[in-house]
Amino acid sequence: MRLERPTRQAWLVWGCAAVVYLAAVFHRGSLGVAGPLALDRFAVGPAALSTFTVLQVSIYAAMQIPTGLLVDRFGSRRVLTAAALLLGCGQVLFAVAESYPLGLAARAVLGIGDALTWVSVLRLVTAYFPPGIYPLVVTFSSALGALGGVAATFPLTFLLDQLGWTGTFLLVGAVTVGYAAVAATVVRDSPDRHHEQPRPRMQSLSALVRGVRTAWSTPATRLAFWVHFSTMFVMNALSLLWGYPYLINALNMPPHLAGMVLSVLIIGQIIGGPIMGTIIGRKPPHRMPIVLTYLMIAVVSLTLLITWPAGHPPLPVVIVVFGVFAFGGPVSATAFALVRDYNPSPSVGTATGIANTAGHTATALAVLGMGIILQIVASLDDTTAYRIALLAPLAMLLFGFARTTTWWRRTRSAVLAAQERGDEVPVPVLRRRWDLHR
Repeated sequence: MRLERPTRQAWLVWGCAAVVYLAAVFHRGSLGVAGPLALDRFAVGPAALSTFTVLQVSIYAAMQIPTGLLVDRFGSRRVLTAAALLLGCGQVLFAVAESYPLGLAARAVLGIGDALTWVSVLRLVTAYFPPGIYPLVVTFSSALGALGGVAATFPLTFLLDQLGWTGTFLLVGAVTVGYAAVAATVVRDSPDRHHEQPRPRMQSLSALVRGVRTAWSTPATRLAFWVHFSTMFVMNALSLLWGYPYLINALNMPPHLAGMVLSVLIIGQIIGGPIMGTIIGRKPPHRMPIVLTYLMIAVVSLTLLITWPAGHPPLPVVIVVFGVFAFGGPVSATAFALVRDYNPSPSVGTATGIANTAGHTATALAVLGMGIILQIVASLDDTTAYRIALLAPLAMLLFGFARTTTWWRRTRSAVLAAQERGDEVPVPVLRRRWDLHR
């Protein structure tokens, strides 16, 4: 049952669910400012430290399609309740962990809890809000989640200074576990529980593989994959782990200033989300030119950090560059618009999962790549080491830009062929001299 206008219950259920997502984003980014402490606590080097984030993000990426199946089968209320419990327990375990293996186990639990949240929130938005305001509510959800990222910067730095490692993570973990009871009580899968649809059975593995192959065979799905891969990973790699150590160790910023600069990565998402959401919805032909322009600007921005004389760009330059990276999150939403427009309805969910794995896979690769490089060049001074380490995300940006351009041309070719057959297409295109010919 879909309500014509959202009710107070709709906003209450959405707000309660969105807070779980906020908590997930907070816990996901909590190692960003705690990274230097983790090096000492677990007595590890940069490569081993990066494994914490790589493991967590890899689990998130791998869980996207299974999470959709779980939400279909058990509903958002149960999945969100489980997510809050896993997030809280994982953080409590991280608070008391003193060995590296136990720390890895804690981040794995956090990764599973994190992976369960976003799809669950989107399902509730679909159930409670009419199509006309669906994009707006999704934007609000993303913005509220981004506030969790803000909380994981200088506010978390303050808590760590006041309470220390164990006290801080025990506190935030316990609060999250307690909130699971709120989610279980307030969230309902449908605005009218008497009209809830029967739960479908879980798909077989062979059916799931067929669905993935069908979605992957669509050129626009490949394009969406590479758009998501290319646009958001630099922002994630810096906000989740390497941004804070880079600002402190390579640029010699004091911790509180570094935390505030790091928050630009999150605040930029909050500002850029509604802007990109409006453009994506109202000006579909502008989507890919914006993506390609953004990628070129991102390449130039990262190159500035690497090549600036003496490796110490001034604070205004760093803030502007971090602001550019922050807009990668909103720009990555183009991938989901492409999935929605060019996939048949039965394949949209699977194609969305495919696209959503891309950026998080790229994040894991970038975090790990920087960690390995920093380990190799540990004998160099911090400024030089980080300049070399930033070559890893720069190489990935260039690779992603090339793949995005390739699949943009192939998708345009498929759309042009459909137009010539007289088929209806979501976004008509005009043939250019540089278009591929079939």
